[in-house]
Amino acid sequence: MILRPDYINAITPFIDQPIVKIFAGIRRSGKSTIFEMLKLELQKRGVSESNIIQRKYTEMDIPQNMTAQQMYSELKNAITGKSRCYLLLDELQEVNGWEKAVNSLLEGADVDIYVTGSNFKLMSSEISTYLTGRYVSIPVYTLSFREYLDFKAESGKSQRELLDEYLRYGGFPLVALGNYEEHSAYQIVNGIYHTVISRDIVKRHRITKQNLFDRVVKYIIENMGKTFSANSITKFLKNEFRTVSVESIYNYLRWLEQAFIIYPCQRYDLQGKSVLKTQEKYYLADVSLKYCLLGYNRRMLDAAMENIVFLELKRRGYDVYIGKNDAKEIDFIAARRDEKIYIQVCVQLPENSDREVGNLMEIRDHYPKYVVTMNHMDAGIENGIKIVHLADFLLAEYW
Repeated sequence: MILRPDYINAITPFIDQPIVKIFAGIRRSGKSTIFEMLKLELQKRGVSESNIIQRKYTEMDIPQNMTAQQMYSELKNAITGKSRCYLLLDELQEVNGWEKAVNSLLEGADVDIYVTGSNFKLMSSEISTYLTGRYVSIPVYTLSFREYLDFKAESGKSQRELLDEYLRYGGFPLVALGNYEEHSAYQIVNGIYHTVISRDIVKRHRITKQNLFDRVVKYIIENMGKTFSANSITKFLKNEFRTVSVESIYNYLRWLEQAFIIYPCQRYDLQGKSVLKTQEKYYLADVSLKYCLLGYNRRMLDAAMENIVFLELKRRGYDVYIGKNDAKEIDFIAARRDEKIYIQVCVQLPENSDREVGNLMEIRDHYPKYVVTMNHMDAGIENGIKIVHLADFLLAEYW
């Protein structure tokens, strides 16, 4: 097992605190492995293995359509007669009403509870009702570049080769653990994608026109990192003689977000100092989700770099926005407490770098400003703006 210590560091302050710890992210992002790491951490602290109760609610030995009452009773029996127990409950969204059972255990038993799930239902209003102020959410993403290097430590490949791989193959741990050719890697990702689509969206929301839904999803994935609206999608599909309502498009976007396939990125108006409600962009949970459907070519590199930078910012706990400064656009504004950074992303700086450097120069505050590029020759400082290679940006301890 290759460790991902950032997640243990994130959960450590909450161990033995009377709150439910929720790890949520796309399927196969490594949530079950995080539980294995957590189990080791608990054992290091002197917790007996018999007091660590682990359940995976997608296993064959778990009754199909298990009720919350059945789940509660089974766990209650498992902890009876024991001192403080640690419940590690994996893929809990499969049990309808699980939040009631968890709330009852939290209130009536000597337990410390940890939950994983692959659906945004984990963050639904029911949780707010039953676990108000008593849960903390820790998002789980596919591998960062630093983690990818750890997974590939025995490969004998250079950092540059591994960055090229990371850009092409993405960060799903299952892919990183193997030594796959491109076609095989995308087959694995394609299987993950279709599992999410079929189980977490089509089946859950009873979508009957799956061909139409698949076409909408393909459009969204083709246009990752670009501005589009529900209206623009309906007009595009109308040209293909397909009919879909704007309301349906909004539902599809929401369901893709709930299944952690996409992440929205809103626009922030630097002049008006406000978040805009229109023209948001969407980024994918992993760049390989695009390649498994559309194939890979170097023309996708700009969008892939943007997606990777966006995810790295999210991993580090930043709120991320697209910046609007009058008529000009900043790729990302990232804010975390009293910190803020501005970022432009490009494969390499053109001779006239007005969009990349010039747009940043027009921002009159003193927060750090970066241009992230793939060309080592571009690296340096221009008019106070740091120009850094993508690998250096991703591996920096702080910005």
